[in-house]
Amino acid sequence: MTTTPSTETIRGFTRSLHPVGLAVALLFFVWSMTPSLLPRVWPLQAVATGISLATGYGLGCLIAWAVRSCGISPDHPARLRRIGWWSLAVVAAVTVPTFLVLGSWWQQITRDLAGIERIDRANYLLVLVLSLLVATVILAAARSIRRGTAALTRIAAPHVPAPVARMVALGLVLLIAVLSINGFVYRGVIGLADRTASAADHGTADGVRQPRAAERSGSPVSAQAWESLGREGRTFVAGGPTAGEIEEVTGRAARTPIRVYAGHDAAGTVEEAADLVVDELHRTGAFDRSVLAVATTTGRGWVNPRVAGALEYTTGGDSAIAAMQYSFLPSPLAFVADRESPQRAGRALFEAVERAVAEVPEARRPALVAFGESLGSFGGQTAFGGAQDMVARTDGALWVGTPNFSPQWSYLTDRRDAGSPERLPVIDGGEHVRFAAGGPDLDLDGTPWSSPRIVYWQHASDPITWWSPDLLLQRPDWLREPLGPDLDPGVRWTPFVTFWQVTLDMVFSADVPAGHGHTFGPDAAQMWARILDPPRRTDAETDRVHDAIAEGRY
Repeated sequence: MTTTPSTETIRGFTRSLHPVGLAVALLFFVWSMTPSLLPRVWPLQAVATGISLATGYGLGCLIAWAVRSCGISPDHPARLRRIGWWSLAVVAAVTVPTFLVLGSWWQQITRDLAGIERIDRANYLLVLVLSLLVATVILAAARSIRRGTAALTRIAAPHVPAPVARMVALGLVLLIAVLSINGFVYRGVIGLADRTASAADHGTADGVRQPRAAERSGSPVSAQAWESLGREGRTFVAGGPTAGEIEEVTGRAARTPIRVYAGHDAAGTVEEAADLVVDELHRTGAFDRSVLAVATTTGRGWVNPRVAGALEYTTGGDSAIAAMQYSFLPSPLAFVADRESPQRAGRALFEAVERAVAEVPEARRPALVAFGESLGSFGGQTAFGGAQDMVARTDGALWVGTPNFSPQWSYLTDRRDAGSPERLPVIDGGEHVRFAAGGPDLDLDGTPWSSPRIVYWQHASDPITWWSPDLLLQRPDWLREPLGPDLDPGVRWTPFVTFWQVTLDMVFSADVPAGHGHTFGPDAAQMWARILDPPRRTDAETDRVHDAIAEGRY
């Protein structure tokens, strides 16, 4: 029987695998199938499992190397080695299909908790095939680095001591790999994405029409041309409830809400764009409204229409919202490539509006509030030195789906009141700042709430809020404490594995029903009602606003 070169290559590859590495990889396979924050489609599960397999194999090989380095190198008889290999094969033959079935079952439970329709579990059989491919690619890359290191070591060995040669060679190989990947990602992927997003920004979403009302940027009387606002800016100024729709829901007379906006190309710097937004606020008479909100957008300039609409319903339309675009990149890419722009934009816009409000006689000043979601929450909070600064300079704030790397969020969470959980911290007894997953969480067992009121709105199942590099080696408090109501009770922390699970959970974190993951919806009605606490507001009215937002009337 003849063998082809490819067959020999595969055999050589499999024979080179270390049994300890394979045993630990099998353990990591089991862990990778356990539930995490959100349901995962099978390709993402396969990627998470493949990375986990490669990680487990690498750790197993590292353990074996450490044992050999200590002088322990047992020479087992061939018969015992065969028994070991067959035992490992039998365990794998039982464990792999068992946990493929269990993994698919756990994913169905997670889908139920997130309110998502169940899927065909048979697709989970494909996880094994794709995960092995992913693991093989990673292992091949690691072996290439090892061969490169060995080659450089041989070159350097005649000139320096062997340990130094190995260290220098490994450092050079890793540096070349990092620079190559960094160049590919930033100059290739990010550059292409930025050019593509820039081109898409000139388009307009279906059903979006230029507003005619003078209260909107992009209208015929606005200094900001409709074409200059960008795709998300045009959607923002063209949307929102009308005065008539607000009256229908609240049962009281309403005004046409003001929405002003400046696009990415409207000015050369974010500071100049912020000044253009302030000019629009003056033009529309925004400083005569009861509430003036500064919204920091996400990467492409998006403002959550449900959060904006809920604010306008709650104020009876007697409000103005100011926002501007600072990037073309979608938030996931901006999250990786550009965290500076949202900070500069958030600070520039709030400070520009704050200065303009300060020029209004105190008796006639509007209530100044701030809000932002995701990267917008991160950027918006940058305008402040911390919670006390927010309390001193605003009349309220709503920070939605705040990323874990936000300094103010991290500071508050780390210094929460003793006994309060990380997923819903209590800060200074809830005097000014409160964390909530939904409207009822704001009550805090009836504790009085002083104004100004700051709300951090976050979900226990939101990977954007809980993702952190620390997940690699450190179990977070939110996985030590009682889990949130929309998490599978089987969610556990596992070194390395949980990090990759949560990383991949982020991919479709906004594609789940409101109230889960990174999707924030009609509960915005309760959030704004409690933050603003408008006179004559009733719970029944807030419920009607909630229902209107849930029905898409925003």
